Amino acid sequence: MRSIRTLLTMMLFMVATMLWAQSAYDYIVRDRNFSASNYCLYPDSMEYQQTPPPADKHPFYLSHYGRHGSRYLNSRVGYDTPYKMLCKADSMGQLTALGKQVKQQLQEIINDSEGRWGDLSDIGKQQLRSIASRMMKNYPEIFEGQANVQARSTTVNRCVMSMGTTVQQMAALNPQLKIDMNASKRDSWYLNHQDLQLRDSMKSKNASRIYDAYSKPREENPRLMELLFTHPESLDKSISNKWLNYYLLKTATIQPNTHTEFSTLLFDLFTDEDIYKYWQIENAWWYIQHGGSLLNGGCQPYTQRYLLRKMITEADSCIRQKKPGVQLRFGHETVMLPLACLLGLNGFDFKTANLEELELNGWWAGLIFPMASNIQFVFYRKDSFDNDVVFKVLLNEQEATLPIETDIAPYYHWRDFRRYYLKKLSEYDKIRNSQ
Repeated sequence: MRSIRTLLTMMLFMVATMLWAQSAYDYIVRDRNFSASNYCLYPDSMEYQQTPPPADKHPFYLSHYGRHGSRYLNSRVGYDTPYKMLCKADSMGQLTALGKQVKQQLQEIINDSEGRWGDLSDIGKQQLRSIASRMMKNYPEIFEGQANVQARSTTVNRCVMSMGTTVQQMAALNPQLKIDMNASKRDSWYLNHQDLQLRDSMKSKNASRIYDAYSKPREENPRLMELLFTHPESLDKSISNKWLNYYLLKTATIQPNTHTEFSTLLFDLFTDEDIYKYWQIENAWWYIQHGGSLLNGGCQPYTQRYLLRKMITEADSCIRQKKPGVQLRFGHETVMLPLACLLGLNGFDFKTANLEELELNGWWAGLIFPMASNIQFVFYRKDSFDNDVVFKVLLNEQEATLPIETDIAPYYHWRDFRRYYLKKLSEYDKIRNSQ
């Protein structure tokens, strides 16, 4: 039977989630960065409260998965799409004075990003240094003396750099650390698993049809055309209102992740309502791709079943050690999001076939995977002979909830966690193997 404390915690979380979800538009009005989905800046300005652990329990092991820090755009395609449209209109004498300004700013953004496509930015490096510093400040017992720090990364440069930046900061704060760091394709099977069967089912015909119907009334922006073009009604069909609106907004949202200020003019092209509609489209897309969408079977989060099982296995092994230390893993938002959904962090295992229900139920992808996002499992015990190991899970350094019972919220018993999730993974494997 659930304790009163557990029920109260769940009720407070549900209320908080509802309040957050119902005010998505208000959050975007206050800070347009909230519309950026996977381009959101890490919430470094938030306060990170720590609930005291159960009596006589002390932190001894930390298991982590983190996304790379802020980066440049992956390729120039996202910039070229609107830039070429504006160039074509300019050659026809169809750009307004503002249109010419936007075209010039896009050229400056392209020049600034050339040769840095997908690279970790200075802002990203600072995010990771800050996260590393807070880890060591919050859990000094784990990092003291010659503590072990094992770090693994995918082979993508920005992830390797994120790992290196984090570990470098830790070493600067404690030069005695025993660091084991590696980035190898041999770890891709769990750090960046590509499940072809689930990937192919992401956009079923039914999912595509419903997503298109959801997105269509939110895509067009005639007012933007009037701002940029002198005679928008006479433009070539290759200058698409839908894609110009989308890519200019996408460009605006990623710019705060670099040291440029180019997003200012671009964001000023749009109203709060324009940006809110863009967020709705992006949020629904991420839900179908990686959430528990019933439009494609509700199984997309299981793409990260190997990672979760690996984390459980490694935790079991580390718990048996006297001083295990820290395990860090670095990868991508396409792992971070489904992993959080598979765990059911803060109710993100929500399943529906109705995209209109996402916002009201607090399913906001940007809360999970901003740049430098991370999940941390922090383990506690009395001593190395303590069989009742407990832990708490942090999502972006905030204490998070799991869909399992506990009498020590926000802490959980490790035995309950592994029983619940190993059963969940095994049940999926049985269904998968029977198909």
